[in-house]
Amino acid sequence: MENIDILVIGRSCLDYIAVVNQFPEENQKVPLEFRMTEGGGQGGTASCCISRLGGNVAYAGKLGDDDEGRFCLKRLAEFGVATDFIEVVSGGKTPVAYILVTAASGHRTIIYERNSLPRISLDEQLKNLAARSEIVLLDPEVTYLGGPLKDAAEGRIKIVYDCERWREGIEDIMDTADYFIPSAEFLESDRLNFGDLPLNLKTKKLNEMVSGQLIITCGEKGAYYPIGDKLYQVAAPAVKAVDTIGAGDNFHAAFALALKKGIDLHQAVKLSVAVASLSCREFGGRNGIPKMKEAMQVAEKLKEKVLKTC
Repeated sequence: MENIDILVIGRSCLDYIAVVNQFPEENQKVPLEFRMTEGGGQGGTASCCISRLGGNVAYAGKLGDDDEGRFCLKRLAEFGVATDFIEVVSGGKTPVAYILVTAASGHRTIIYERNSLPRISLDEQLKNLAARSEIVLLDPEVTYLGGPLKDAAEGRIKIVYDCERWREGIEDIMDTADYFIPSAEFLESDRLNFGDLPLNLKTKKLNEMVSGQLIITCGEKGAYYPIGDKLYQVAAPAVKAVDTIGAGDNFHAAFALALKKGIDLHQAVKLSVAVASLSCREFGGRNGIPKMKEAMQVAEKLKEKVLKTC
């Protein structure tokens, strides 16, 4: 691969998706409306999104040499993602996730399998890929790579971090990520202990813990980001969402590509909100990802507004 816009490092898995009209309570039985199989994982889906948007993406991850891994490789290739930098582990088991999608709301419930494949290590190939791309998107499974990557590149790369939940090494990535992007659910972490504070004050407290730019994704409410003492919001466009799987992954992907293209922060967040929202139009997290032209057309109609100051 000659030119690399973004290096994505992280998880790929196989998603088994079941669509139901109503989410069941425990010990209940409900009919299945629709089912499908799709490639998943934050890193894998983000890579597909960057490619669909027209970016050249290098995706580094690991898969097992099983049927699930072969399916994931096939789907990545169908989206135009180069599979050269994916290690297929002999005898390895590709992780799977079972996802229930509630048709009425598009909300999803995920039961995921912990990854038993070897951890991704910072070898010479990964260092060279990072140096060539300048922008690296790290998913939650490779939180531990933030500091070592920055050190190896001597500060010449920008790191976008997809924050899912509190995990080992989170304090380090808070310090080393140039763009720290959690969902609003992260603000409710017991480890943060923000209690019943309103969103603007929770954002202020988290922003004080983060060295880079903080951006918070918030589903139907779009995204929030502080600049100085102001808290901005970009609300999501009106889209009939049938499935929110992958929306966060696609937000991070679009944002990383916007950075590579030199788009300013306000416009980058608008583009990311547009891409994440449009990706919810189809089941599976990937089929609804727009091309860049459509995403830009939607993003141009979005406005940022200032909420309570942080």
